[in-house]
Amino acid sequence: MIESRPRSSNAREVAEELRRRRCFVMVSHVKPDGDTLGAGFALGIALKRFGKRVLYFQQDAVPRNLRFLPESNLVTARLPADLPDDALYVFCDMSDWRRAGDRLPAVLRENMLDIDHHLGNALFGKLNFVLENECSTGCVVVHLLRELGAPIDAAIATCILTTIMTDTGGFMHSNTTPEALELSAQLMRLGADKEKITQEVFLRKRVAATKLLGRIIAAMAFEHDGRYCYSYVDDAMLAQTGADGEDTEDVVNVLLGQDGVDVAALFKAIDGEIRVSLRSNGAVNVQAAAARLGGGGHFRASGLTFDGRLPEAFEGVERALIAEGL
Repeated sequence: MIESRPRSSNAREVAEELRRRRCFVMVSHVKPDGDTLGAGFALGIALKRFGKRVLYFQQDAVPRNLRFLPESNLVTARLPADLPDDALYVFCDMSDWRRAGDRLPAVLRENMLDIDHHLGNALFGKLNFVLENECSTGCVVVHLLRELGAPIDAAIATCILTTIMTDTGGFMHSNTTPEALELSAQLMRLGADKEKITQEVFLRKRVAATKLLGRIIAAMAFEHDGRYCYSYVDDAMLAQTGADGEDTEDVVNVLLGQDGVDVAALFKAIDGEIRVSLRSNGAVNVQAAAARLGGGGHFRASGLTFDGRLPEAFEGVERALIAEGL
């Protein structure tokens, strides 16, 4: 999979490859979110309407709050044996193909398309369509739909709007650009179900999730004159509240929202690994901090997996943040 000079591709090159290939596997990253799923579903629906064969690979199950998305019932972690040798694997919203998980069958780089908006994308595919200024990978997909001349109907519009709303935090984050709002308005006119997205993604919470949030808030700690807030969740907390890993999504934004906080971290010591979500109000580049520990993401939102015990994770992440100006 190693090529001496990986490069970015333009929309025309990618569209030509999409027209040429007959079979596609849309690949989502582990712990899937609205962007990786919505982007893959939107492009998959469009390709089906051109008579293409499309499958959706995902190592983990579709989260409860995203099962309203069109095509979500077609996701599988087991691919059929009759896939052609030239099936194109389309990796959505990941800077490295390994984020798809260890259950993905071996794929030649020749059969990889990388569609993303993350800083520091490894350009791992034969084709790499990465637009770092877009607020979501779904917005990157829109460029391809336009190049293909693919009509955007209500189903595709709902998928794309989901990517925008999840990655902008319901239009609250700093990546909510005028262009993102203008595109969102266009998608709503095309039939995107904003009310459904709002209800499922942002408003409807399980009682167990609310109980877990209370435990995480009770464990909050503040450092650096209150500018850094962090907390954790572990298997015991989940068992005590009846919650699960899905119920930890977006909790880190609650930590960031505390008065005087510039940077927040949520440490998730679940199922034998420690995953860390980082958020910043712009004072610290958490993407660079995460990269110091093998992670990645965006300037204000990033994540990583820490190899070690929880106290070591607390110390390691704090050191990385200090190195980036905390």
